[in-house]
Amino acid sequence: MPRRGLILQTRIHWLLLGLALLCSLILFLYLLECAPQTDGNASLPGIVGENYGKEYYQALLQEQEEHYQTRATSLKRQIAQLKQELQEMSEKMRSLQERKNVGANGIGYQGNKEQAPSDLLEFLHSQIDKAEVSIGAKLPSEYGVIPFESFTLMKVFQLEMGLTRHPEEKPVRKDKRDELVEVIEAGLEVINNPDEDDEQEDEDGPLGEKLVFNENDFIEGYYRTERDKGTLYELFFKKADLTEYRHVTLFRPFGPLMKVKSEMIDITRSIINIIVPLAERTEAFAQFMQNFSESNFHNYTLVSLNEEFNRGRGLNVGARAWDKGEVLMFFCDVDIYFSAEFLNSCRLNAEPGKKVFYPVVFSLYNPAIVYANLDVPPPVEQQLVHKKDSGFWRDFGFGMTCQYRSDFLTIGGFDMEVKGWGGEDVHLYRKYLHGDLIVIRTPVPGLFHLWHEKRCADELTPEQYRMCIQSKAMNEASHSHLGMLVFREEIETHLHKQAYRTNSESVG
Repeated sequence: MPRRGLILQTRIHWLLLGLALLCSLILFLYLLECAPQTDGNASLPGIVGENYGKEYYQALLQEQEEHYQTRATSLKRQIAQLKQELQEMSEKMRSLQERKNVGANGIGYQGNKEQAPSDLLEFLHSQIDKAEVSIGAKLPSEYGVIPFESFTLMKVFQLEMGLTRHPEEKPVRKDKRDELVEVIEAGLEVINNPDEDDEQEDEDGPLGEKLVFNENDFIEGYYRTERDKGTLYELFFKKADLTEYRHVTLFRPFGPLMKVKSEMIDITRSIINIIVPLAERTEAFAQFMQNFSESNFHNYTLVSLNEEFNRGRGLNVGARAWDKGEVLMFFCDVDIYFSAEFLNSCRLNAEPGKKVFYPVVFSLYNPAIVYANLDVPPPVEQQLVHKKDSGFWRDFGFGMTCQYRSDFLTIGGFDMEVKGWGGEDVHLYRKYLHGDLIVIRTPVPGLFHLWHEKRCADELTPEQYRMCIQSKAMNEASHSHLGMLVFREEIETHLHKQAYRTNSESVG
């Protein structure tokens, strides 16, 4: 009986092939060589004439199905294990909290050494208390500051440590990329599902629906790690059609992420008083005012002093010239190019009585060296790129800063004993480090120091002159470009030898 069924199936098969040949010989060849038959009774692609082709592919499909079933079973098992571990951890945390409450009521608790630590929650919170999260830490000098690194959805901006690091990079390392993705997701969870103690109000969307934030609303973030405490994350979110920012602070005390706070920040009414000390430098001032005007700023005041130039003195006078109460101040130099986005960062990272912002500027090299292959360097706007051969993070400079006027006056302003170039900004920076305010120190992509020729005056003190020469050398060109200049004669000698050898071979 099976033999007769096989013969019948074979006849039907050849009949269908014959009909296909009558329709089109070319179509038949295409179907035979490239595609499976559409008739349910025809065999799947395989060896022509073999009657086990269909069974072969059915076995493959079954194998794939078994593989996915095994994978699904494995994932279900892992999920079950994670749920069990989560439940055990929750019970442990609840038990520890109960012990803490019992202890607070005067009832002692005696445990044995085999049990869990006495209070895991208390330990994790102590890590937050010890870290510089809610209040500033007093530091002996500027070298004790742990700088922040800033990041967006696509890039990480970090201070260059050594000759091999790049000032701007994508988080290509999987662990770093996964870490930042996890942090952003945790921040979104905090914003979209706020607790009662969060400093934010529920908002509705334009159609009355619940306002939900997603990763596209992430604007920027900062993070830094204290090796004996944990990692602090500052995240800022904003909807395109809203004026308020959402700020989330997270802390990882070498354990699970813990929310510190969640708040709403409205910067629409936050005025920034940009104070620029100036002596001569008329060409640089014209470039600065052009940038100032393009950013839709038109309100400015000129305070003239008939005395020897002193940067600290000029900034002190500018800060005290404002007589309209509290204001956010940005101490800036005439050779600085800043974007409107930077001014928002200035508003977001300074808080009266709590935080001052010390952004790290990206300093551009001498365009005559960077763009030596061009007849004329490109316009300034096209030079504003974060590349290793175009500039560096000016981590030794503390002159650009955002702080509130009340904090500046409370701390005593600049030291007027410092004369001439440099030093006054470091003294002010140290004052804040020795105080109770949080100092936010991080590279900022929207702040550039434009190259200009630097002159170190003879009347400077030996320490100031050394600092000036060091700054002059670092501002000129990258390590590779300076190396090409140093070995220029050696390179030219090599090229002459190569040309002479080529000419000799052609003559011979």
